[in-house]
Amino acid sequence: MKTKFAIGCLVQWYEIEILPTYIDTLLSAINAYDRNQVLVDIKLITNQELEQLDDPSRLTSILSQFDRQMERLEDYRSDFFIDKRLITIADYRREFNSKYCEQADVLVWGETDMLVPRQAFLALDNLHQNVNTPKYLATFAICKMWDDSWKVLEHPAFTGKQHSDSKEDWWGLNYDMSIEEMNSFNDKVEDLEVTVVHPHKFNGCGLVISSEVIKSGVNIPQSAFFIHEDTALMLMTQKVLGNIPQYHFRNILVVHNRKHKDKRSYIKGETGETVGQKRNSNKWYVAANQMCERNVYNLFNPNYKSYTWRDVFDSLKQ
Repeated sequence: MKTKFAIGCLVQWYEIEILPTYIDTLLSAINAYDRNQVLVDIKLITNQELEQLDDPSRLTSILSQFDRQMERLEDYRSDFFIDKRLITIADYRREFNSKYCEQADVLVWGETDMLVPRQAFLALDNLHQNVNTPKYLATFAICKMWDDSWKVLEHPAFTGKQHSDSKEDWWGLNYDMSIEEMNSFNDKVEDLEVTVVHPHKFNGCGLVISSEVIKSGVNIPQSAFFIHEDTALMLMTQKVLGNIPQYHFRNILVVHNRKHKDKRSYIKGETGETVGQKRNSNKWYVAANQMCERNVYNLFNPNYKSYTWRDVFDSLKQ
């Protein structure tokens, strides 16, 4: 019996321009596997409490663009929603985990800036059919990251390269890789190289979680109210289940175009040349990031009181 998957993606309204490429790669991966065995969940957030549109009339165009992309999923097992609430990536993934752990064998965290490997579901089906434990995590190879602590996850083609922040270096953190470039790595693979990562190490893009992990009570805690949800899940997994296996596809590359120029479009008042500079030009982002990080690293501190969005907004009044 084939493995049933659920893959979920949150789309903030300012990410609408980058969404089509994610859908392109998602459909390619599903078609290479079985469209009846992959549940697709996508949610568009139109809330403007944090970021505001530079032109309010642009929202109509954003909604139309979203509808066109969802039409491409009509023949697939998909659910898509438009939500006006303040929903963060942590909120979405917490709800996604809870909803789909009862409907699928394996959960996959998608992102608008992710290129899904065409081989993803085929490789994951092979893994799921052969694992010795029903509770596990899995990851795909990534590009070179900030420091050597991420080397265990790097694709072999990147390991020999020096760290680079240049958008011109294909191995660099800020490079925007195309689908064709990703395929040039993955299409060479004849035999999967699967290792076990110990201790756990992952980011949220393309993270794979067996549903039994969520069923056991592991999920993103409420105190991870904004970001750092991947670290929070990792810490919760270790606390509840110990060091369960993290299987790693060493020679299948997943692309995370985290600094793509279209990742933050049409936002009023942001300044800076890069995605990071634009985000950090918002005082609320800096405060929320810091507070959420403190929450995550104090999850098991009995004397620590968690920050909330109220604390973020109150800090901006000072």
